[in-house]
Amino acid sequence: MTLDRLKAQHASLLAYRDAHFLATGVGYFCLYVLVTGLSLPGAAVLTLVGGVLFGLQWGTLLVSFASSVGATLAFLLSRWFFQALVMRRFAGYFQVLNDGVAQQGARYLFSLRLVPLMPFVMINIVMGVTNMRVWTFYWVSQLGMLPATVVYINAGTQLAQLRQLSDVLSVQIWGAFLAVALLPWFISLGGRFFESTKSV
Repeated sequence: MTLDRLKAQHASLLAYRDAHFLATGVGYFCLYVLVTGLSLPGAAVLTLVGGVLFGLQWGTLLVSFASSVGATLAFLLSRWFFQALVMRRFAGYFQVLNDGVAQQGARYLFSLRLVPLMPFVMINIVMGVTNMRVWTFYWVSQLGMLPATVVYINAGTQLAQLRQLSDVLSVQIWGAFLAVALLPWFISLGGRFFESTKSV
């Protein structure tokens, strides 16, 4: 699943969608959940496909829920079946993420989703062996991944203009993600500051 192949199949994908819209939507959703849930490569290009097939609104809706469900599936598989393996194989990542969750909780995951300092797949797998609740992981992931989802879906609607995947995310967009990621910390620091002034 590559950008070049997607561009080559653009017309045939649209023709199939027009002939089988509901089946295309359901099949796409299930495929996205499967790819992300099993931590398979290709999620970025698959997100572009969502923009190609369904446009900005429907594409964002489908990918937002499919990516969150798939990420949570990977999270649960890691927690239920591969906990010992993950802790042994990714010991360094686990320590960093576990400390971050212990200190900042949901805000830590939210920031990782907005500005991924480690791979999307790695976050899903390693978060599964932390003490984060499943529901918290799901809703924070859906909220935190939404901006990038919109960007990639929008890029899919303008497929012909893309030369490579890195064209999707500009420096300005990354700067906006970083600002949003830091916002919960600033709010927290502001709250602590005002709390400290009350005791003076």
